[in-house]
Amino acid sequence: MASLIDSLTASGGSEPAGFLNDIIKQLWPNISVAGANIVKDVVEPILASTLPGPLSSLHFVKLDFGHVPIQFSNVDVHKTATQGIKLDLDLHWEGECDIELDGNHVPKIGIEKVHLKGRLSILLCPLTNIVPLIGAAQVAFINPPSLKLDFTDAANIADCFLIEKTVRNTILSIISSMAVLPNRFLVKLDANNDYFKTYQPHLGILRLTVEKATGITAPKKSGASRLLAKIVKDVPDCYVKVNIGAEGEWRTSVQKNNHEPAWNETHDFLVTDYEQSISVDIQDDDLAGDDDIGLGYTTIKEVLLNGGSHELNLTHKGEHTNAKLVIHAKFYNLVADASLLSAQDSERKGQICGLVTILIASVLGLSGQRDGLNPSVKVAWGGKEFQTVAKTYIPGVDIFNPSFDQAFKIPLNTDMIARPTSFKISLMNKQDESGSVEVAFQDVFDAPGMVKEGIFDVGSGASVRASISVRGIQLAE
Repeated sequence: MASLIDSLTASGGSEPAGFLNDIIKQLWPNISVAGANIVKDVVEPILASTLPGPLSSLHFVKLDFGHVPIQFSNVDVHKTATQGIKLDLDLHWEGECDIELDGNHVPKIGIEKVHLKGRLSILLCPLTNIVPLIGAAQVAFINPPSLKLDFTDAANIADCFLIEKTVRNTILSIISSMAVLPNRFLVKLDANNDYFKTYQPHLGILRLTVEKATGITAPKKSGASRLLAKIVKDVPDCYVKVNIGAEGEWRTSVQKNNHEPAWNETHDFLVTDYEQSISVDIQDDDLAGDDDIGLGYTTIKEVLLNGGSHELNLTHKGEHTNAKLVIHAKFYNLVADASLLSAQDSERKGQICGLVTILIASVLGLSGQRDGLNPSVKVAWGGKEFQTVAKTYIPGVDIFNPSFDQAFKIPLNTDMIARPTSFKISLMNKQDESGSVEVAFQDVFDAPGMVKEGIFDVGSGASVRASISVRGIQLAE
């Protein structure tokens, strides 16, 4: 295994992307049509299920991405640990679009410009000896991108409080759930692609400690809050929100009445890319609504190359402040070693000592009327439950042998592995379970490389092709 420094500094060097931009320019009319179809098919149902109130009825009545193509720059190409090819590149789109959404009891919403910026990671793997030589491409933003929408007509009335906060945030949420690491948008280039070889495991675990902040001042108040602040000495009650990629947000406890709060609290994050950003947001806990005190950013790579400690300068509403936040980090590799599942380096209860990864590739041998089939796979272990996207019959899709190509992860702590239960893999049709199989945790534990994979019989002639792996953690050197 390469040293941590070697992994952090591995790079093919940044290059321009002129040739790629020329290709995109030529393909843009085709990309626009394909992209519009994907947005309508994928995004529209999510808007209906996530937007509040009357906005949930919004649907696209016009979807034209315009004539300005996406631009790429700063391409970095290098190999992955799984013998694939990784391309990191900046995406910048100043799209002049013609997009309209309409719904019940809401004014028509028009979008005339889209400003989108972010850094993409494109994984090409597995590499094969058969044309097209690449089994699949997986596309993801390394960090949540920035998005700004320019609205037309009636939408401008609601631009501030309705469109910008609701529609824009919903779109960003959809992007995060589909294509912000660790989530990747998978495109098969070979119909026979093996998902077990395509899936890219996490790099490891970052154990992040928020130590203390200095130079904290209470946020400026307005109206009645300002009057109250003059009467009562306003000392902030601070807590920190920490985000890495599309993983769940972590919050520290609240330190009350303190201009220099100290937390010394630790949380573990799964890491997919060393360039993932660490975003911190110090808030003032307030009954009338929490107030922003300061934002700070760094990357996993920057902290680790700095010896595992970093003092972040904080900004407030885009302006620099005197406030600073000190963080520390350790990085742990995921290793196929059963002896490392004891969490001997975990000083606090609940810290991660290992990781279970469950891959669901496909279902084989379904029977029945094709229009009545709506299969999915549910996986349960240790009180946690996951389910793949359900499939329905469309022309060209083998609904009797559907592919799912989905991964689920379960971070482990010592309590979870002290008395482990069996994994249950269930074949579902709509809401009904049509068959299942149980895989003992010990069987996975004892399997070669701590990976149990194969075709599991779930009854009635059907089977699920799945893989279950267990990894311990080891401090990187």
